[in-house]
Amino acid sequence: MRGMLGLLLAAGVVLTAIGVVYAKHHSRKLFVELQALQAERDRMNVEWGQLQLEQSTLTTHGQVERAARDRMGMQIPAPQSVVILRR
Repeated sequence: MRGMLGLLLAAGVVLTAIGVVYAKHHSRKLFVELQALQAERDRMNVEWGQLQLEQSTLTTHGQVERAARDRMGMQIPAPQSVVILRR
């Protein structure tokens, strides 16, 4: 009886140790994944800031006017050709 109890306790200790090792391994694996995702988030935040800066420079009046003139052949109308309608 005593031998059987000792064997069960030893088996329980071994199984618990294996469980602890597995949990620790899984925890480290998740931590590495978390670090990778945080690095990706930081990279995306930098890219977002750069895109916002680029958008703000592309939407200035000068840039829009230059694009209209160069890409579409548009020009500012002469003052005598402008008609203002009032209600």
